[in-house]
Amino acid sequence: MRLITIACLLLLSACTSLPNGIEPVKGFELPRYLGTWYEIARLDHSFERGLNQVTATYSMRNDGGVKVVNRGFSVAEQAWDEAEGKAYFVDSPDIGHLKVSFFGPFYGAYVVYELDNQDYQYAFITSYNREYLWFLSRTPTVDDALKQQFIEQAKKLGFATEQIIWVAQS
Repeated sequence: MRLITIACLLLLSACTSLPNGIEPVKGFELPRYLGTWYEIARLDHSFERGLNQVTATYSMRNDGGVKVVNRGFSVAEQAWDEAEGKAYFVDSPDIGHLKVSFFGPFYGAYVVYELDNQDYQYAFITSYNREYLWFLSRTPTVDDALKQQFIEQAKKLGFATEQIIWVAQS
């Protein structure tokens, strides 16, 4: 429930625009993106604070949008926390720029700015500003070279890399 409440507050003030200097991937293929992703790293937010084993699962909605289910384990509460939302493309479905909502008509940007175009095994995501950053993978662990690529690219783009949290997935 905490995820839903905090995500709602975030989205009340969020917008769907792109952050300055960050472009979404082109050639995005939604069918290949659907399924479960593991959160490898993130910038800390109150709506995910204290959560481990975080996953994001994407599936099609009947209205053509994307069903989003974010799930994580709260260490403090010793319980699973889950939030369900919906997402739609902002522009064209071949551009990795979506708007996501966990509460009514309020949407925030979901910008896939780096993606393993060959196999769809990892993705780097931000929102409408540089306070939001996620590293997702199809596997719960990734090699050190990919972690370093994420850090270096995030630093070049102006993210606060010293505040990145590596998510425990076990």
